[in-house]
Amino acid sequence: MLLNQKKEVNFWSGFFIGIFWFYWIALSFRYYDMSYMVPFIIILVGLVYAIIFTLISYPSNPFIRAIFILFLSYLHPFHFSWLKPELIFINSYLGIEKWQFGVTLFTLSLASYLYKKDKKILAILSLFFIIFAINLPKKSKNINFKNNIALVDQKVPEDIKWDPRYKEQIIQKDLLAIKKAINNKKEMVILSESAFPMYLNTNEQLLSTLKKLSKKIIIIAGALRYTSDGYYNSTYYFINGKIKIADKVVLVPFGEEIPLPNFLKNLINRIFFDGAEDFKTAQHPTTILIKGKTFTNAICYEATEDIIYKNHPHFVIATSNNAWFTPSTEPTLQHLLLKYYSKIYHTTIIHAANMGISGIIQE
Repeated sequence: MLLNQKKEVNFWSGFFIGIFWFYWIALSFRYYDMSYMVPFIIILVGLVYAIIFTLISYPSNPFIRAIFILFLSYLHPFHFSWLKPELIFINSYLGIEKWQFGVTLFTLSLASYLYKKDKKILAILSLFFIIFAINLPKKSKNINFKNNIALVDQKVPEDIKWDPRYKEQIIQKDLLAIKKAINNKKEMVILSESAFPMYLNTNEQLLSTLKKLSKKIIIIAGALRYTSDGYYNSTYYFINGKIKIADKVVLVPFGEEIPLPNFLKNLINRIFFDGAEDFKTAQHPTTILIKGKTFTNAICYEATEDIIYKNHPHFVIATSNNAWFTPSTEPTLQHLLLKYYSKIYHTTIIHAANMGISGIIQE
């Protein structure tokens, strides 16, 4: 439809695709006491993609439109990169590599071009070209350590996660999950992003407890980190009584950073976020050696960014906190994106999420 409709029609197509794909972005404003902003943000998101899809539709030639759609995933409004049309094929027999998606688009363009001219040639050519885009399922790799990993499926709503009244209760539940993994003879336990809702590096008592437990099991858990430079969203690795910290590299647009010039960024932070500063970031992804295997760390949004996979890691440990956006389709969309990156880069992703979809994802 996008290849053939008038641009006026595609304006509304883009508007509703933007809304249904990303309406959940606005839900996070509930936790900043700005619920009144939710409908405005949803409409704004719809308008951004309405404009994009209208621009795509200016050439009437379906082949040219197909080229624009092919490269649509490289367009990141406000640094947000989750609109990837290839995702609709993630669970199908059609491949999601760029060249495979290109063949699919070319075939559809050819079909629209030949539809009224010669249906026999159309059928033959379409079948011929689509064969190249077929991606038959491969036999899954055998991960000999997956049964030794405990993924803690946390269910902590965002409205209580950072409430001081529930802090001790959340800590005790996390410690209980770790001890349960020890009792189940697991070698590694992974908790979600912000599993410990605090600046963990400043809590010496809890750090000491986790160090002791890490002599029985490897503990991986998300928490904040505070330094004189600012604060970080981090993953803490407790291994045999020692700590290694992996800081986030790619921040969530409008969640952890304002992707605008400084004068606008400061204004928005002052008006809407009580003058809060953006999170600080690491310069590059952190890799951790565990039992002879190298794991690349990723925290939520950045697990769906190419920078994490640029060196084609065999294993990625990803942690997420999806409570900001539940109930919504966001956890499902993130899961599809993780499957996408697993297939593209041939990487096994071990994902622990709060209010999301935890699991081991492999091509």
